[in-house]
Amino acid sequence: MTKLRIQKAELPTEFSESMIKQFGVVPEPFEVAGHNPKLTADSVEIGGRVNGWDMADEGLKTFAHMVVAAQVGCSWCLDINYFQALHQDLDLAKASQVPRWRESEVFTPLERDVLAYAEAMTNTPPTVTDELYASLLERLGPGAMVELTAAIGFANMSTRNNSAHGISSQGFSETCEIPLAARPQHSGVASTS
Repeated sequence: MTKLRIQKAELPTEFSESMIKQFGVVPEPFEVAGHNPKLTADSVEIGGRVNGWDMADEGLKTFAHMVVAAQVGCSWCLDINYFQALHQDLDLAKASQVPRWRESEVFTPLERDVLAYAEAMTNTPPTVTDELYASLLERLGPGAMVELTAAIGFANMSTRNNSAHGISSQGFSETCEIPLAARPQHSGVASTS
């Protein structure tokens, strides 16, 4: 577990109560961002807008965010997205396997390609191929493809931000019935640092 690299900011009571009502606790990313109230407000707005997009399948976007989190090493994002998968009525057996998706047999060919795309976007430099992009574009359509790409970009911003601050899991996924699988040590994925 990473140690938080900055102390938590004092948040307005109304905001804290709203977060506690929604999540049971105040999520640490908001407690860190609270040092910059404009950034906090914008983060809430951006996150809400991303969650409101509806041209791409929610399950694909959630699994893509989780694979980005696993690759970057953001245990907080992996944790909260697994928790959100439960509340979105997604397949928890699949969600639990995202950190080891290459070895798991639960994913469809489309899901595997979305997870590969999310990893390729997350690599530094990105390793998205024309073939993978074209294959997803053909199956998803232009609107969903643009949305999926933007959602993965947002996931990269969130995961890298949280990781840099030392924000780690708050135990959200512990309420889920199927434990989250550990990422294999021999992933073969290019380093993102």
